[in-house]
Amino acid sequence: MAVPRPGPDPEPENVPAQSDLDSLVGLRSVKGSHYAQYRGVEARLSRVVGALERISRALVRTAEGTEALVIAVVEAARDHLGAEWVVFGLADGRLERSAPRHLISSGSGRLYAFEGSATASPPDGLPDEVLNRLNDILRGHEPLLHRPILSTDHVHVPVELDGSVVGGLSAWAPADRVVDPTDVVVLRILASQAIVALLNAELFSETHRHAAELAERNDELERTQRELSAAMRATVLNEERSRIARELHDSVTQSVLSAGVQIELCRDLVDGAALERLQMAGRLTKEAVEQLRTFIYTLNNAASVPSPSVREVLTELCSLHMPPDLTTAVRIRGRTRELTDDVQHALLRIAGEALFNAAIHARAAEVTVTLTYAPEQVSLSVDDDGVGDPEHLRRVLRTASLGDLAAGRHRGLANMASRAAELDGEIRIRRSRAGGIRVTAILPTGAGPAPAADPVTTTREFL
Repeated sequence: MAVPRPGPDPEPENVPAQSDLDSLVGLRSVKGSHYAQYRGVEARLSRVVGALERISRALVRTAEGTEALVIAVVEAARDHLGAEWVVFGLADGRLERSAPRHLISSGSGRLYAFEGSATASPPDGLPDEVLNRLNDILRGHEPLLHRPILSTDHVHVPVELDGSVVGGLSAWAPADRVVDPTDVVVLRILASQAIVALLNAELFSETHRHAAELAERNDELERTQRELSAAMRATVLNEERSRIARELHDSVTQSVLSAGVQIELCRDLVDGAALERLQMAGRLTKEAVEQLRTFIYTLNNAASVPSPSVREVLTELCSLHMPPDLTTAVRIRGRTRELTDDVQHALLRIAGEALFNAAIHARAAEVTVTLTYAPEQVSLSVDDDGVGDPEHLRRVLRTASLGDLAAGRHRGLANMASRAAELDGEIRIRRSRAGGIRVTAILPTGAGPAPAADPVTTTREFL
């Protein structure tokens, strides 16, 4: 008994909508009798591959800006369909930073736009059908344009973002080019990728704007920082001048005046050569008082050096603290760089204290100040050739740091140590190679390694 051959499978009751891939391939069978269909599929696939290549070339122009990107999109659509007209537009109020917001291309490649384009020509003599379509896209209220449209010579796809329509892409093919569903798929891919690329172009442009603004603000901050640093250094000098002026007025001047009074009291007790010497001593005392008053006035009214550098401030601190017959030198080692205000302030204050101690207590003939820049720290050393004992000063510093009031006259050492400790630095007291004391302050700067460079040493000596 013959067994009947099974017939074709019945069609499923619920056939899913044709996918984009099915539309591109267009095949339901692989029988040899469908050779003509194969050829049709090959032609469509060739057009699709060419279109995808054009799309990829268009979308890599994101960095060139939105206008170049929109031009590339309409050219890709025109080349794919051999279109006589292509319209791309964004609805009013959507993606407002993009420009141009619309663009029209003719079959010859000429571009038209009402506004927002430096490349396109004014739209003059365009077909009513093209202008009406652009108007509908820009208004964004035409429901018909919210879904794809396919006719014999025309295709339209909506441009969507996050599920809502933000524009449209339309093309009109010539009479000898029949538009099919494959073209709808290609334009939908182009429109979807174009909107993503437009967003990326906007973000790219926004990033550049922010980078430019940040660079400008950074320059302003750097200028402000330099101005603040210069003002801080000038303030340190002015405060040091005022302090020395007060000390001269409150101690030295009063002592000289007291000596003059004692000389005047002794004049009635002597005669002869001794009286002449007392009279000369009285005149010298009066002259010394006048000179001191002149020095005090000069210190209180000294003009600040415009934007002094750290080396210039150290040099002037030496001239303020050192007697005129003592030789001083300022040396800078390493690659100089801007220091933060708190580090500069601490260094200059420590230098002032160390110089004052050397001038008052050390009985030195020479003092050297050395500022050394290292990759992550800066150190300041004050060397003298005086008679100080480093071990004694270390004991005094330890005592002062414990708050012993008996060490009040050595608060300068404690102040230096306190300033360094506040910035996670330290003070070291050692025997100097010059024979006296070396006081070194080491402060971290928090900076990364500095560029490699030969050490630079600047020396300035004066009498």
